[in-house]
Amino acid sequence: MSEEKEEEEWEALKPQEPSPAQCCGGGCRPCVYDVYAEELARWERARAARDKGLLGHKRGQSSSSELSPDAFTAFSISSVQQLTEDTYQYRFELPANSRLPLGLGQHIVLRGVVNGLEVQRAYTPISPGNAEGYFEVLIKHGELLMLASGTGLAPMLPILQSITDDEEDETFVTLVGCFCTFEKIYLKPLLRDLARYWNIRIFYVLSQETSLENLPWSYQENTYLGHLNEDLIKTVISSCRRKPFVLICGSSAFTEDMKRYLKAAGIEEDSCFVF
Repeated sequence: MSEEKEEEEWEALKPQEPSPAQCCGGGCRPCVYDVYAEELARWERARAARDKGLLGHKRGQSSSSELSPDAFTAFSISSVQQLTEDTYQYRFELPANSRLPLGLGQHIVLRGVVNGLEVQRAYTPISPGNAEGYFEVLIKHGELLMLASGTGLAPMLPILQSITDDEEDETFVTLVGCFCTFEKIYLKPLLRDLARYWNIRIFYVLSQETSLENLPWSYQENTYLGHLNEDLIKTVISSCRRKPFVLICGSSAFTEDMKRYLKAAGIEEDSCFVF
């Protein structure tokens, strides 16, 4: 083999550096850039030794059926369900009766090839934490409405951050957070930063506050007193640019109330997901 031909083969095996859009910005360990650095170092060692065997298995591809923090794993898609005009629910198969080893609010990075370009995106699985043999994600959200009560805010945040961290993601999101008082609102600085993005709106519903004048002026315009009821749900939905896909997280009573209010507003259950 000519030296020029051999160099071409080595260059074809060289890991591709991730683009900024491929990093979710969530402080993952390892990050996609950490994985890239490890792969590049392995490639440089193999190239120096002129030994392709040092590259191991296919770049970035785990030979195990389990998730690995530093390599990608191939999973089969068992079903694709279109939920709205541009929102799809993908179900991936897991071996036997295994579960996805993730905690509440954690996300995974999916990699694929679109129009000849490698693309990576972070997604928070929407399947129940105890789901066996599969996991599900929502892909290509057009408009989302998030209804969260108290700690139900937790699974919404990684989704919001994955959207704001991707400059090409134009998903429009409306988050309605329900809390007892202003002091009970979790992670105010983070929510304030997220609300600065053009495609993120955040409203608060406070059940035990008696006057908006008691709140900082910057919160008064986007805060409602009382409970999230049918009329307020209709008001929020009417302000959306298009019919949204709805994510709900809260107590069982909160969830049932939201389903009832949403149905009255024309949003059926197949356009909702409950954490």
